[in-house]
Amino acid sequence: MRVFRGVHHPELAPACALTIGNFDGVHRGHQAMLALLQSEARHRDLPTCVLTFEPHPRDYFAAKLGKPELAPARIATLRDKLAELERCGVDQVVVLPFNDALASLPAQDFIRQVLIQGLGVGYVLVGDDFRFGAKRLGDYATLDAAGRAQGFDVARMLSYEVHGLRVSSSAVRDALARGDMSAAAALLGRPYAISGHVVHGRKLGRQLGESSLGAGNGFRTLNLRFTHDKPAAQGIFAVQVHGLAPDPIPGVASLGRRPTVEDAGRVLLEVHCLGWPLGPEGGYGKLARVELLHKLRDEARYDGLEALTAAIAADTAAARAFLAAHAAERRQTTRDRI
Repeated sequence: MRVFRGVHHPELAPACALTIGNFDGVHRGHQAMLALLQSEARHRDLPTCVLTFEPHPRDYFAAKLGKPELAPARIATLRDKLAELERCGVDQVVVLPFNDALASLPAQDFIRQVLIQGLGVGYVLVGDDFRFGAKRLGDYATLDAAGRAQGFDVARMLSYEVHGLRVSSSAVRDALARGDMSAAAALLGRPYAISGHVVHGRKLGRQLGESSLGAGNGFRTLNLRFTHDKPAAQGIFAVQVHGLAPDPIPGVASLGRRPTVEDAGRVLLEVHCLGWPLGPEGGYGKLARVELLHKLRDEARYDGLEALTAAIAADTAAARAFLAAHAAERRQTTRDRI
């Protein structure tokens, strides 16, 4: 899959079958839309293309109004969104910067400049609530009329439902905000996960718990940055880490701003592995994917490192218990299938 910033690149395919959206989370509704796009593209001998935006348009307007509370919580980083789009078989992705120029571009100019001149669309597939252009005045009817006049096909996909629930990014955000990781996984079609390169932290975890546990390494952690300041999920989780060892590494993780030890306000995913198979190098610089399988509790502020150490020890015990039960359930499911 090729990724482009903007539409002014000679390497872009001269024509494409296109869908447009934010695709936050690439949930099962998105996956169904991308499967339909692939089918239509094959019939037309066209490559598939996703047109998406960064930042999220609602982030842009929230900042413009000075009301950050209006910005949606972010399900996935751009890295994870692109990885899921690639897994869905998309040929190329165009990331448009959502800025003043794009926000003020009239719908007809968006069609002409971006879709026709920039991407050479032969087919466009959108969702049933699709709006575009300045003041969101463009809709499916606008796009369909342009397609008839300019010679490209336009189609609309209705809502996708699972067990009677409309699958949407908002529904995924709601599930993550509740800490209902099973519901989020059902909507996503996979466990909720965050990936990133392991970065150096404050090394505080090595000190925590050394005297009480006698482990020598304390609560050593893997640190991954979440590049948006408003993650859809926050708290303490039982997790599995993929990509650093041949088998998944069980762990307990904190996703948030670490109120007891950090005042900078940056969002960090901090994972304590249950057992430390990574040696002294600790996986620094490697790309890891962390599946958040079960929420244990919300973040909390503690009166000093001793209280924090006790809380981490309790979280570690709870994570071990959940992951053991989870592994047993998966083994039973596998036996039942056999």
